[in-house]
Amino acid sequence: MDRAQLADFLRTRREALQPEDVGLPRGPRRRSQGLRREEIAMLAGMSVDYYARIEQQRGPTPSEPILASIARALHLTQDERNHLFEIAGHQMPGPTPLTDHVSPGMMRILDRLADTPAQVLTALDEALVQTRSAVALVGNDTTHTGLSRSLIYRWFTDPRARRIYPEADHSQHSRAFVSDLRVAYTRQGPGSRAGEIAEALLAGSTEFTTLWNKHEIGVRRPESKRFAHPDLGVLELQCQTLLDPGQDQILLVYTATPGTESYDKFQLLSVVGDRQPHR
Repeated sequence: MDRAQLADFLRTRREALQPEDVGLPRGPRRRSQGLRREEIAMLAGMSVDYYARIEQQRGPTPSEPILASIARALHLTQDERNHLFEIAGHQMPGPTPLTDHVSPGMMRILDRLADTPAQVLTALDEALVQTRSAVALVGNDTTHTGLSRSLIYRWFTDPRARRIYPEADHSQHSRAFVSDLRVAYTRQGPGSRAGEIAEALLAGSTEFTTLWNKHEIGVRRPESKRFAHPDLGVLELQCQTLLDPGQDQILLVYTATPGTESYDKFQLLSVVGDRQPHR
């Protein structure tokens, strides 16, 4: 790890960002150039002390997940992200992991949706980043590892994954998830992450195998999606999507129709707090 170059790179990228670039209020007494260390630490989900030690050329070598979080907080491009990994002593991410990097443009949009349930997903329904309201609605899906990072995989292997939707809607979601995976598998090939998930589910889920063998493509989800919240009950929400074709990622934004019961419940998401994982 080149500590001096790493510290200097992080500092210059941090100072190049303004609060409004990442959805933060500027405040009347701001004197520092760019963002503060504590702001980057907050955006990256780590302690201020840990991030500060990196910029001060101290502390242990940051792990790849830590570097990925810092890259998103700093709105780095793919080239800048690769450079960050290299000067931190890690191999440059290969072609497949690059799909896990959220583009600066997508991050800027997400930063402005702080009070709205929104999340960026890969083609395999892997949550890369979520707003606080999205965590309150569906739970923190960014903490899963391995094949379980994919909601498609969890849907057919972990009954707890289905609790976010009313049981009456499960069959439609199953068909849609299999259709999504089929499209990703066709694009990425048998040796890809999509192929690995399909192979594992074919070996372990009868329901998945039955649906997979039907070769359904383009299964549409309804314009309104129902969510089963443990504290608020059922919410009927609209889902708007923004596709980043270069990254093969989707930004999902959930809204509620004003004047409806779901809208009233929707306003309470920030009050009930993060949805706790099922045990």
